[in-house]
Amino acid sequence: MHRHMQLDLWTSAFCAPCAAARRVAADASRLVPGLAVTERDVAAHPDDAEDLGIRSTPTIIVRGVDGAEVFRSPGVPTRDQLLVAIARAVA
Repeated sequence: MHRHMQLDLWTSAFCAPCAAARRVAADASRLVPGLAVTERDVAAHPDDAEDLGIRSTPTIIVRGVDGAEVFRSPGVPTRDQLLVAIARAVA
């Protein structure tokens, strides 16, 4: 059984920094085999966003293979910051 890490990217329609966050997430998914990226719009999933405490967009959440949150970045992390967080999820 192959288990995957999960990167959740929370965005909104009129969010200029969200495009940069998409690029960072896409870079990470190309560099890290087994990283699943899911983008969610806060307006389309307001209850989930509320439950997760999403207060701003973009917000990136990385979950380990067990589903536990290992990293959260409100705003746009650098690619290196995100890769370090993903490495922690694997450890």
